[in-house]
Amino acid sequence: MEPLSSTNVPIDLHEWISFEDDHTRRTWVFDATFLRSNWSCIFGNGCQGVLDTDASHMHQGCCSYGAHFIDEADVQTVVNSAARLKKRHWQFKKQGMRDGILGEEDGVTTTRLVDDACIFLNRPGFEGGIGCAFHHLAAETGERKMDLQPDVCWQLPLRLEEHTDEHGYVTSTLREWKRRDWGAGGEEFHWWCLDGGDAFVGKQPAYRYLASEIIEMVGAEVYTQLVELLERPKWTPLPHPALKAR
Repeated sequence: MEPLSSTNVPIDLHEWISFEDDHTRRTWVFDATFLRSNWSCIFGNGCQGVLDTDASHMHQGCCSYGAHFIDEADVQTVVNSAARLKKRHWQFKKQGMRDGILGEEDGVTTTRLVDDACIFLNRPGFEGGIGCAFHHLAAETGERKMDLQPDVCWQLPLRLEEHTDEHGYVTSTLREWKRRDWGAGGEEFHWWCLDGGDAFVGKQPAYRYLASEIIEMVGAEVYTQLVELLERPKWTPLPHPALKAR
């Protein structure tokens, strides 16, 4: 096989880790390249947002659009959380209580927009602080923000996809969230935080930085196995399982 060189390396080359879980009839697949990177969220610190021009000054991050809910349980979590928000947490509490917090896009329930961004996004100048109202509540109470906000909000920039074959065996793939995952509109973004190097400035690898989120998505036991594989010395390639019996 011809060795990779600077001229024949694919632009979006990633390494992957996979292992079987026979108890649940599942194969786990992980984007090792992203998980070993030093990506971190730079909201309010250079994030250009997801509009068609540089929107750094707006401090909206991914919140320029309503959050798409996964299911009714997801909706109910946010309805319950919103009822707990105080004026000090939530800039648009009055509008939310008066007109509701839910909207719809292409038949999917979303958080409602106010002034062209998510109703739960506090804007610059709000005395309670910019950013997600649920983050402010979580910081005050010591709760996990993921237990308060829409699932898609805490899962970004991770995406878990599951495919079940005709025999009932599941393949679960955890990878970075790409532009295409936003649908056709993703290609119109002026900037996306996984495309360039701006957000790859963290002080720890993403699998540590996003540990709580990964554990919530795949479970603590699977996460432990993942970490052991990611931290193998010198990233030594594993032999094929069929060769271990020799």
